[in-house]
Amino acid sequence: MSIIVQKFGGTSVGTIEKIQHVAQKVKKEVDQGNQLVVVVSAMGKSTDQLVDMANQLTPNPAAREMDMLLTTGEQVTISLLAMALHQLGLDATSMTGWQAGIQTESVHGSARVQDIEIGKVQNKLSKGSVVVVAGFQGVSQDGQITTLGRGGSDTTAVALAAALKAERCDIFTDVTGVYTADPRVVPKASKLEQISYDEMLELANLGAGVLHPRAVECAKNNDVYLTVRSTFSEEEGTLVKEEVTVEDGIIVHGVAHDEEMTKVTVRGMKKEIGALSRVFKTLASKQINVDIIINQSMYDTDITNIAFSIDSEDLEATLHVLEDNKESLGYEDIIYEENLAKVSIVGAGMISNPGVAADMFDSLSREEIEIKMVSTSEIKVSCVVPAANMVKAVQVLHNTFNLDKVEETEKVNA
Repeated sequence: MSIIVQKFGGTSVGTIEKIQHVAQKVKKEVDQGNQLVVVVSAMGKSTDQLVDMANQLTPNPAAREMDMLLTTGEQVTISLLAMALHQLGLDATSMTGWQAGIQTESVHGSARVQDIEIGKVQNKLSKGSVVVVAGFQGVSQDGQITTLGRGGSDTTAVALAAALKAERCDIFTDVTGVYTADPRVVPKASKLEQISYDEMLELANLGAGVLHPRAVECAKNNDVYLTVRSTFSEEEGTLVKEEVTVEDGIIVHGVAHDEEMTKVTVRGMKKEIGALSRVFKTLASKQINVDIIINQSMYDTDITNIAFSIDSEDLEATLHVLEDNKESLGYEDIIYEENLAKVSIVGAGMISNPGVAADMFDSLSREEIEIKMVSTSEIKVSCVVPAANMVKAVQVLHNTFNLDKVEETEKVNA
């Protein structure tokens, strides 16, 4: 008898009818002789509705109270799904994150899972019960309810699968797998049969919303057999695994995009050891995440400019913390450029195929798309471009690397 962990997102449980459909999928797995742990998100847009209600009361709700509020969304779903399973003749037990033993650090809004006391879940499984767990939440050592951040239900599912040594973890969503690009932006995007943990982690960090980065990281660290598949189709999904064979012609596996980027430049700093450290330690102290960094030293002077990209929603906080620390940082002024986006290509094949970045830059320049900033790693290249050109850039790159033919190539090589 194998333990299977299934996770269903908000679109999969958005209505009573959809919850009943999920219950049928769970029953099918149980009927095959498996033990099931089912992780669910809040129904549909209910989390957004809860956030909206809080914002109607105050523009700056306390983080602890927001966690108390938002965790109620998943609690509704787990109880309703357990009831639906009862109606199908299955024994089912709903558990909140803390009841399931999910222990996190003492951070509200974006806590990380530190440990899972799996005893209660194992006990219910051993008695033949389907365990329905609320995703996205846990409890800190001092007994405070915490949340894992948007997309945290993926992390809940993978962490449970790792702790339970589950045979596999299935992430059910409204798409049939991981695609070479967002199908809403590139209608001819291909579904991938498999993708490596490293490639998926890059895509997730670069804006692909199909999996949460922490979930991929957890799966990689614990060698969790992870699949992404559709709630509403029996079609095979995408397997995320340690290594994927790089076939001839498949150098790039995907194009990702991230909207609403802002470039910030701190100008007129003294060119000295420690300048970069002071700036980014100051930003990190306020939990401001910085992406691409460029150190623009002036030739033959002792002055340097430091440019970096951030999420646009962090601009106000970034300007505020830099202004508050202007004297200690020792800069002249700050300029920023909004209405930018990041487009990225990802593929393990880049390691052994020189010239990929050049092809990317050439294809963008031929379409007169200005590149504002560049960042690279062994398996990805990212460019910051004007937001108005983002969709065009994604489509151009998808064509440049023949990603609409990846699915055909995989089938030929299978």
